[in-house]
Amino acid sequence: MSDAFPANLAFACSQFASIAQVCRRIGINRQQFNKYLAAQVRPSQHNMRRICDFFGVTESEILLEERRFRELLAVRSAPETQRGAPLYAPAIERLSRASGSLDRYCGYYYRYFFAFSYPGMITRSIGRLTRVGDQYLWKNVERHASMSHGASDVTKYEGMAFLLGDRLTIVEYESLLAGSITQMILYPSYHTGIDYLTGLQTGGPMKRGRKPAASRVMLEYLGQRVDLSRAIRRCGMFSQEAVGPRVTALIRNDMAADAWVFEVDQL
Repeated sequence: MSDAFPANLAFACSQFASIAQVCRRIGINRQQFNKYLAAQVRPSQHNMRRICDFFGVTESEILLEERRFRELLAVRSAPETQRGAPLYAPAIERLSRASGSLDRYCGYYYRYFFAFSYPGMITRSIGRLTRVGDQYLWKNVERHASMSHGASDVTKYEGMAFLLGDRLTIVEYESLLAGSITQMILYPSYHTGIDYLTGLQTGGPMKRGRKPAASRVMLEYLGQRVDLSRAIRRCGMFSQEAVGPRVTALIRNDMAADAWVFEVDQL
């Protein structure tokens, strides 16, 4: 065991609020951990791997000469005080301050778009926009029959919404695996009541080779309160005939022959 290990371990721990916190998060007994710091005991191979994984280093790196290890850790990590507030937090706060009010848009919606992975089929999912403090949060649930076992597969998305430049922007991510991000840009409603919000969405579907794609999208406002169980049962994958000509016309991904970019006109 390198003589630098106890010092490097102590320095890595100094990036956190306390050694007790480090022990809890790694899952190693505090008394045992103190013996590592005092160079009284060598960590087992299993515990060494847990320690290295927690600090984001390899075993060879945590055994480096002290100066080199400190330089390496300074590049890879930030102090605990900074970890408490992610580096992107100021950007979200600034966008939230710049955003107009979305209070009138809060409530439940059906979301319609041509499915990225099933040509010609239309997805109807249910979403909800809510206000929490000064921010607007978005949740969306997709439900469709599994091709493998016949039961319903459910995919959940979470994100944030902003009113910027007179357009609603919703950024969401798939919340189970966090493997994809979708963005919607929608026209606002200029009527007293809200019926349909139309716009574009982009994403990289899990199927179909994860090719980046864009499509028209429409949100149908359902109100502040709905029978959620019934609304979810009505979600799924549908033919154009089942959805009807009105919805199909609003989300059809036609593009003019002389167009160079994919655009959506306001209703």
